[in-house]
Amino acid sequence: MKTKLTFAAAALAAALLPATGQAVLMKPAPVHGPHIDLSWVPDLPPGDPLFTHQWHLRNTGQTAFSQSAGTPGQDMNLWITHLLGIQGVGVNVAIIDDGLEINHPDLAANIRPGSRDFVNNDDDPTPTSPDDTHGTSVAGLTAAVGWNGIGGRGVAPRAGLKGYNWLNSQTVDGWLMSHGTTARTQDVRVYNQSYGYSVINPISYDLPNDPSLALEEFVYEDVTRNTHQGRGSLFVKSAGNNYNYFYAWLGAQLGAGLVFPADLFDPNRVGPANNGLPMQDSNLTPTNASYWNLTVSALDAHGKRSSYSSVGANVFLSAPGGEFGVDAPAMVTTDLTGCEAGMNRITIAENGLHGGTELDPNCDFRGTMNGTSSSAPNTSGAVALLMSANPALSWRDVRHILASTATKTDPDSVGVPLTFTQASGEPATYDAIPGWQTNGAGYDFHNFYGLGRVNIDSAVMMALHYDSPLPPLQVTDWMSTTAAVAIPDATVAGASSTFVATQDDFVVESLQVRVDIDHQRLNDLAIELISPAGTRSVLLSPRTGLVGQSVNPEVQGFSKQLMLSHHFYGEEIEGEWQLVVRDTNGGEHVWIAYLDPQNAFFVDLPNNAQDGVLKSWDIRFFGHEEK
Repeated sequence: MKTKLTFAAAALAAALLPATGQAVLMKPAPVHGPHIDLSWVPDLPPGDPLFTHQWHLRNTGQTAFSQSAGTPGQDMNLWITHLLGIQGVGVNVAIIDDGLEINHPDLAANIRPGSRDFVNNDDDPTPTSPDDTHGTSVAGLTAAVGWNGIGGRGVAPRAGLKGYNWLNSQTVDGWLMSHGTTARTQDVRVYNQSYGYSVINPISYDLPNDPSLALEEFVYEDVTRNTHQGRGSLFVKSAGNNYNYFYAWLGAQLGAGLVFPADLFDPNRVGPANNGLPMQDSNLTPTNASYWNLTVSALDAHGKRSSYSSVGANVFLSAPGGEFGVDAPAMVTTDLTGCEAGMNRITIAENGLHGGTELDPNCDFRGTMNGTSSSAPNTSGAVALLMSANPALSWRDVRHILASTATKTDPDSVGVPLTFTQASGEPATYDAIPGWQTNGAGYDFHNFYGLGRVNIDSAVMMALHYDSPLPPLQVTDWMSTTAAVAIPDATVAGASSTFVATQDDFVVESLQVRVDIDHQRLNDLAIELISPAGTRSVLLSPRTGLVGQSVNPEVQGFSKQLMLSHHFYGEEIEGEWQLVVRDTNGGEHVWIAYLDPQNAFFVDLPNNAQDGVLKSWDIRFFGHEEK
């Protein structure tokens, strides 16, 4: 440890807390684009009083009770879908969270039998704590009742809801029940998981030696592929809210705390903290890197990355998540009822909706919901609409439709370049997070946004006319490559290794890579994969909060570190795949461990004394044979 933070910096930290193969699956032309102005179309009666403030449903440039406005048109593009009467009928969504107020006036009509309270062992997951509002707010984004003259509405305002307060009692049995293994969820087709965690140490994806992780993977795959007479279910997952900092277990010596970049409070800093790079890559936890989870990042009311949203090659789509509802719009959604519970309390007035208003006199709604915890249920609602529009769709067809119709949001985003001094003394600029790229099959991809923003009207139009389902899913075996290549310190050329795929009839939907690397400072490393078509996917961005080696010197590298990419959607497998690992820092690295306002420390993470080694890597593909 180096030195203690000044009290002013610690106080500021406290204030920041929350909050070249031929392609065969070419992206189709859109059926309906988001450029069509539908602002003149009236709402269906009776209207919901808060609907006009729900920018994610229909963005007219409203403030959503915050101090600034959004950009008109930057929304989920669902107006035609709702006017056609496609509103989620017949599709049930499981809200796996901290509870769900099943008698809430704007949710009760959509509650279906099968909820479970794991704390009190009964069937009512309504929170008993006034602070457990998260799941109720999540549920409202997905399926608050529409056109009932109350509050706002959900993306799928007639979908069914079930609640599971698993976050408050995290047992294996509770996880299994809430994730689809019992009769309670046999009629659930969408599972919303607005939760996750962050790490300072790598996690090995070694299923034979990790029975808990193996069980999770088995359940995810089984429920996804085999339920609903083979049509399957979809697990939707939040990408994380850890772009700028995150909360994690820091080891027995320190306990739990926040991980900040060292320059976050530097008044002389030029440019954004941490070189503008994410402190936590969403690909770093096995759940987020699981193919069976559709992982979603968050957008603000201008159609750009929400300031906090985690990102990565594992992100499939992006959807509205908002900002914090004070300076800029957050989500307007359901809250625990009454002015003495939830986030809309008499004593909490940072948003113009809060504290009791004419539109919400009983404080049953809130204007500060945000996070990828919001983008996930918005996406779950979109999935429910597609399944309702065409019940014959399989889970993969739904994913394919969403991928094929997604909007290229924030099209001018250049990503994040990183400039550093190499070991030779020469400067180098590395494209640490590329801007938008069009892959060999015509699909656009960006680590911030995945395949793009959910575009519901276009997706529903495609679903209604969908007559060419994808061929059966094929998953290859893990294919291993021994590299044994040195990773030179602070050298942009890095280390590379190749694998040649010989299959000539396989179309990629997604892929996973596992790496074994010896390295003494893991957050220097950038890992990328280049396809035979020349598409470049950054699997792991550098300068993350993988700082555990400063408190546990036994951590020496990656062992079977799992990473997922959707960047190659629609490309062919055949040809040479190149893995490149770069060390991007030869200087010092310091981070801040923030335990509480009186205990915030700078922590040194010394540079590696010798070059690292890319020992080996494995790859497997998810996809299908050519049609």
